[in-house]
Amino acid sequence: MDDLFNHFTFLSDQSLHDKNFDPATIEELMRLFEVEAYKSWAAAEFDFLAEAEAAEAEVDQAEAYLDSAMEDAMEEMRRFEEEMDQMAKKEMGSLLETAEKARRMGNMMEKVATAAAKKYIEAAVNSATASMKTAWKGISSHKVHPS
Repeated sequence: MDDLFNHFTFLSDQSLHDKNFDPATIEELMRLFEVEAYKSWAAAEFDFLAEAEAAEAEVDQAEAYLDSAMEDAMEEMRRFEEEMDQMAKKEMGSLLETAEKARRMGNMMEKVATAAAKKYIEAAVNSATASMKTAWKGISSHKVHPS
């Protein structure tokens, strides 16, 4: 392209000094400029396409890496979820076992309290009965209490 500019400068100077200068010479040079411009454009487009393909390859590589990382993260999440489920099931089992033990203990304490209450009531009834018998004996024997 620099050679064309130098040649154009030369022809421009020649056209100014030479009255017999043929303008077709500059037209031929302009066609060479046009051809050179198309070549530059084609080379630029080729470079652009090469860069675009390289960029697409980089994007594909990045997507593959992202997919791999995402798959690893999902697998780790699944393992974590399974561990949490197992821990939750163990904890639930432990809580159910503790609740069952507490229920049995409560039933046993209820039975013990019921038995104790029945014995207390029985003792109270026996004591009241003994007091009544003693009082009837005292009334029937006509003895008066010294107080």
